[in-house]
Amino acid sequence: MAHELSGTAYAGVAVEAIRSVSESQAEAIAAAADVIARCVANGGVLQAFGTGHSEAFAMEIAGRAGGYIPTNRLALRDAVAAATAAASSAGTGAGELERDPDFAQFIYGLVPDVQPQDVFLIASNSGGNGSIVEFARLVKAKGHPLIAVTSLAHTTRIESRHPSGQRLFEVADIVLDNGAPYGDAVLPLPGGGAACGLSSITAALLAQMMVAESLARLIADGHEPPVYLSANIPEGDAHNNELEARYAGRLRRGL
Repeated sequence: MAHELSGTAYAGVAVEAIRSVSESQAEAIAAAADVIARCVANGGVLQAFGTGHSEAFAMEIAGRAGGYIPTNRLALRDAVAAATAAASSAGTGAGELERDPDFAQFIYGLVPDVQPQDVFLIASNSGGNGSIVEFARLVKAKGHPLIAVTSLAHTTRIESRHPSGQRLFEVADIVLDNGAPYGDAVLPLPGGGAACGLSSITAALLAQMMVAESLARLIADGHEPPVYLSANIPEGDAHNNELEARYAGRLRRGL
């Protein structure tokens, strides 16, 4: 169905996508919530990674008010910094490194004091770039549970850039479909193509639904929910610092 090019039209598409994704992904969200609650209850940390605009998903999971304290956001730019010499010698930039399977080890190396019970959450709309797929394969080889957020409409229409031919959804234990169309953008342009991406909105929705459902499980089992208060309220810093101290040496902050 064609949509006019307007803010109101985009809002209508986004609202419908939120409704559709929240309903269609309920079973996968519940499965992910079980895994996340088990991780947190056992002292694990949630390790979130996404490249490009999928990094917004990792920001929803890690280090934000109302979210879990035992979280890390793994960013491609930080892995690039950690591998400056290798990147320079290869003559590649971050955009190319996103497609490079050999870069996955640098991303995994960002995780401080990784533990077997840690859960990894990887977001990639296309799910086919080399670093994403290799990182997912590495995570599974290390024995970690893996939750993926991707666009099934997009990823099932592309060929993987990984030598294995696999895509993210084919590696993960649990797959959440963000409901974005092929190419992500939703409002057709008169001369061809489309504008206004959808995946960031629905990925954020999925992130917060997983948090809500997993917290409900933890509370039902008698656990104190390790959740950030806003640093912009008077008691926020003291509350957050006390809980962060329980995970000393395992959290990446200030990046």
